[in-house]
Amino acid sequence: MENPGRNPKSSPSPVLQGVLPFDRSRLPTEMLAGLTFACLAIPEVMGYTKIAGTPVITGLYTILIPMALFALFGSSRNLVVGADSATAAITASALAGMAVSGSSEYLALASLLALMAAVLLIAARIIGLGFLADFLSRTVLVGFLTGVGVQVATGEIPGLLGIEASGHGTLARLNDVYLNLAHISWPTVFVSAAVLGVVVASTMLSRRIPGPLIAIVGVIYCSWAFSFETIGIAVLGTVPSGLPSLSIPNVDWSWTLFKQLLPTALSIFVVILAQSAATSRAYAARYDEKFSEDTDLIGLGLANFGAAFSGTFVVNGSPTKTEMVASAGGRSQVAQLTTVAIVLVVILFLTKPLAYLPSAALSAIVFLIGLKLIDLRGLTTIYKQARSEFWVAAATAAVVVLVGVEQGIVFAVVFSLIDHTRRGYRPKNAAIVKTENGGWHSKALTPPNQFEPGLVIYRFSHGMYYANTQRFTNEATAIVQGSDAKPEWFCIDASAIDEIDFTAGYALRSLVEFLHENGIRLVFTLVEPDVKAELDRYGVTDLIGEDAFFDTGNRLLDAFDKRSAAS
Repeated sequence: MENPGRNPKSSPSPVLQGVLPFDRSRLPTEMLAGLTFACLAIPEVMGYTKIAGTPVITGLYTILIPMALFALFGSSRNLVVGADSATAAITASALAGMAVSGSSEYLALASLLALMAAVLLIAARIIGLGFLADFLSRTVLVGFLTGVGVQVATGEIPGLLGIEASGHGTLARLNDVYLNLAHISWPTVFVSAAVLGVVVASTMLSRRIPGPLIAIVGVIYCSWAFSFETIGIAVLGTVPSGLPSLSIPNVDWSWTLFKQLLPTALSIFVVILAQSAATSRAYAARYDEKFSEDTDLIGLGLANFGAAFSGTFVVNGSPTKTEMVASAGGRSQVAQLTTVAIVLVVILFLTKPLAYLPSAALSAIVFLIGLKLIDLRGLTTIYKQARSEFWVAAATAAVVVLVGVEQGIVFAVVFSLIDHTRRGYRPKNAAIVKTENGGWHSKALTPPNQFEPGLVIYRFSHGMYYANTQRFTNEATAIVQGSDAKPEWFCIDASAIDEIDFTAGYALRSLVEFLHENGIRLVFTLVEPDVKAELDRYGVTDLIGEDAFFDTGNRLLDAFDKRSAAS
């Protein structure tokens, strides 16, 4: 599905759509944006490894081959694909009881999840399932990400305090913190506070200042100079350098394992689909550009193949990283390719200093990532503007925090569908009546509800399907039996009806019989061709006749007046 803009800027080639056509005069700006993004993203993706439970180097791997593959094969000029807190949290939640966090077996399972997500994304493109992105509403996405933020932030409290916490889940982790308050490491707390202070102060001064990078570089130097490890501050230790080895995930390739991981892979797939599509749409609209969701599915699938075969975890279209690049002046995937080149240099030559990085520093970075995900402003807006949807968002956040991330995304999708069904189940139907100057006006179904004496025009404001046919039948019956004067024609305004299913077809045939027994004729106005074909197929047209359909309101009124004159 292509999303057109007024100023097309897409390449006809199946590759490099996010790069071509390229304005050479923008190359310095794009490269500077890529450098700025690298400074911000490198400490952030290392923090994501704490969320995902994988070695630190795997965070850098997520912005190497995966990011390059999407830049080459995706269509969005702005979407940044890399490690993401939501999918990292889902990964950790699923693998917590299957292997020891950080072990080679754990990493292999994380890579397998990336491989399964890649297969699902490519399959979605082949069979046309890109529309599934629309089934995760903005409301539940706000609630879901808020819940993830709470879980991520609270999960880092033990690391900030330098205490052990073995419990899984938000409440268990907080309980461990409470029980171990006597064992707080104050040197670790000092390091955590210093990192938090530097990052927050940098952000307050300017969002373009790479606060996380400044904090990480500073604390690494202090750790090396003052031997933090000797005073009880835990550090990362040796971080391997060099390019990732390309290989298939080393797991037990059994159907049992696939069945165990499939629900998690599906959850990850839905998050990638919804979050990436929403971000691409937003930035394509902002910069008046085109992008193809189908092409992006291929790009996202290949990016996750790259993650799986390069020994890292799931990657996703990230709204926060996309905004980082955009605010730095990046307007094409050239900025992301520049970041890839910088990360390549870091991986090859600059991993040794990471051995001195205190674990508490990463906990501080991840803690701030979690806080950023807690969207109190979004929740407040939803509460003010759509109270019922706020409770859906709040329930989604609560499920993520109290039960788990994986269950939260399933809950979010189910609640989005329930919310959609609820709206269709209880459509706000109306009677059309005449205004004082002879125009048309909708009002409640209660009497007086006739357009003219003897003519009822009933507007049904949703597609007719099995869940709302009983409401349709009840309202139609109440209109007929509760009118001040007995109607002669009962007209259904079908302008808002886009489909009629089998159950609704049966209900319409029953209504025809009921109206006929009461001496009332059923007619339609403003019927779409597809809906007319469905009425033909269900036998409704045979019962009321072809002359019972009017393509304008005036023709309906003319026919009713002529019928009255003939009588």
